[in-house]
Amino acid sequence: MKKEEIGNRVTLCQDGKYRWVYEVNMLTNYSILFDVWKVFGISIVIIIILFTIIFLFTGELSLDIFIGMGKGVFFSAAILAVLSILGYLLYAAISGWKYVALFIMDEKEVTHQQMPREVKKGQIIGALTILAGLASGRPGVIGTGILSQSRSSMTSTLANVKRLIPSRRMNLIKVNQLLAKNRVYVNDEDFDFVYDFLCQHCVNAKKG
Repeated sequence: MKKEEIGNRVTLCQDGKYRWVYEVNMLTNYSILFDVWKVFGISIVIIIILFTIIFLFTGELSLDIFIGMGKGVFFSAAILAVLSILGYLLYAAISGWKYVALFIMDEKEVTHQQMPREVKKGQIIGALTILAGLASGRPGVIGTGILSQSRSSMTSTLANVKRLIPSRRMNLIKVNQLLAKNRVYVNDEDFDFVYDFLCQHCVNAKKG
């Protein structure tokens, strides 16, 4: 088995955990941008509700005010959409148009680790090879050191997951808890395996 195959494919390591690395092409996969828009959308809805409640209590709510508020929200949303696209493209360019993440999964939890942009995919794959016991009898210091690096990390306890939403076109499985939204990326070959594994162990989650 080639190193590249080890990194791209879901691999069962000696510690009983599944590991794999996924590289999101930010020019063709817009799932991260969609999440940003969703956050903005929720924020705008909350603002609309708050202003509506305020105008109701002050007795100033009228059709003209409602229309004016709607226009303000529309233009604000348009500006935020443009700024978010520009910000996304800037972030993508700085990241080399790639978002690289390491995933760790077992029967109890799944972890999404965003890797620093200076850590290349090949380095992660090499570390996974060592950790899987395919290159040596036990994990090496260098290998585990690379895998421990992350810019941010999010772990979902499978028993607490409320919703699993697969998006095969984006190679994405949304793992949603009540107050936390995790994102699991996986290649086409292992998509069904990972999704079925999560379905089996997220016993309290709605599927689809």
